[in-house]
Amino acid sequence: MNGAMSSTPEPWRFPVKGIAARLFFTCWLIFTLHFATNTVREVYLALAIGDHLSYRVDEYAGIHDDLFEMPGRGWHIGNNPGASMLAAIPYAAAAPVVNRITASVNQRRAQSGAQPPVYDSPWPRAREFYAEAWRRGYDVKFGLGAFVMQAFCMAPLSAAAAVVMFLLLRRLTGSDQAGLWLSLLYAFGTPVFFRTGFLNQNMLVGHFALAGFAALWMLNSRRSAVLAGLCGGMSVLMDYSGALILVSMGIYCLLWLPNKVTAYAVGAVAPVLLLWHYQWQSFGNPFYPGQRYMPPVEWIDRGFQGVEGPQWELAWQLAFDYRFGLFLSCPLLLLALLWPRIKPPVLRRELWHLLATAALILLFFSGVNYTRLQFNTGIRYMAPALPLLFIPAALVLRQWFAGRARFAVYLVAIAAMAQSWCLAMYRDVERGLGLGEPILRVFLGGFQLPALTTISRLAGGELAQSSALPLLLLALAGCILYGVWKPWERT
Repeated sequence: MNGAMSSTPEPWRFPVKGIAARLFFTCWLIFTLHFATNTVREVYLALAIGDHLSYRVDEYAGIHDDLFEMPGRGWHIGNNPGASMLAAIPYAAAAPVVNRITASVNQRRAQSGAQPPVYDSPWPRAREFYAEAWRRGYDVKFGLGAFVMQAFCMAPLSAAAAVVMFLLLRRLTGSDQAGLWLSLLYAFGTPVFFRTGFLNQNMLVGHFALAGFAALWMLNSRRSAVLAGLCGGMSVLMDYSGALILVSMGIYCLLWLPNKVTAYAVGAVAPVLLLWHYQWQSFGNPFYPGQRYMPPVEWIDRGFQGVEGPQWELAWQLAFDYRFGLFLSCPLLLLALLWPRIKPPVLRRELWHLLATAALILLFFSGVNYTRLQFNTGIRYMAPALPLLFIPAALVLRQWFAGRARFAVYLVAIAAMAQSWCLAMYRDVERGLGLGEPILRVFLGGFQLPALTTISRLAGGELAQSSALPLLLLALAGCILYGVWKPWERT
């Protein structure tokens, strides 16, 4: 590796393993506390795998628009299975309890002759979905299953990504303290916080991208190349856009680590083979994705299955749309563009490679017409670029802090965390001010937690609607984290 990268970071009187463990727990606890109840398409496949070791989601036929029937092969989801496969691991362990609770609730409802309660959601389709799930006896199963998948798959993987960011930045900055604070900024001052609210394959691609590049940079062995290849392959297993990460890391190996190209390719094989096995079992052909077989949807008539050449309009929206634009969702990432002005320059080829990869992701998705549909979900398709842009942005902040611009660093960090936290609490960016709406709602209506917001919309959810309960839970989490970190503060 070129550039000035410190291999002996300045100690902070904390053992590195102790910092990493506490950082992981901190992130996991806060991420889990902000669990959102979204039942996305990946949840159905995870339930099927955990319950039946099956790729078929027949029992959930017709309940979600992204589920479709393959003649002679049953019902399936129209996306890569990686996120579902990972989430199925903790769900399989919890399935006996989840199914027992679900059966008990459904039995009591049948005996009482109850009808679906009113779900006071502002979205008609959400109300229809809840009523249908209730009638089919899946509402409790979906809620508990989604929680298990978020708390024991998505949240720990995002927490692990924060730890990887810490280990990487402590090497880059030569300071345990800087690495810790910057990794916390990555976890809670970027849309990583927002996207970790529920199972999300786009953010998982970003996590594997970060882990792969970190392995190539920090571990000087063939095993590191195998690990990077595994991360590249897992990116593809999560989503076909992950091929950009696989190719980007492969090019890096080819240019700068040619003796590790074979090891990198070996690492990528297993996840790709697993993807092909899934496609073969589900659709009868190992090489065609689910999108080839799903029914026509909006924009599918443009180009090849909705994918065509780059479009300036889409590129601008991906970067600056008021509902999901990357740089409006996280303005501090604009600092990445100032990285070349850092003196002395560090890791020039590595960081240029990250910026080029982020630009490639933007270019690719500017030709995918489905990106227009994320107006109701917030930043999504550009999530894999978050760690790639944060690393150079963090180095800019580090240089500012070491100079005479500490106030600017504090201002940027506080503003980023405030925006990110509001977005994680109040997740609606479809209406009103878009990304500005969560900030307005939180400042006018107080703190809230997504799962409690969902419960409060149900008949009998008055307790969850109280603004005191989120404050109580947040205060409890604060006390726990104080106990975790207090023994390790400076003496």
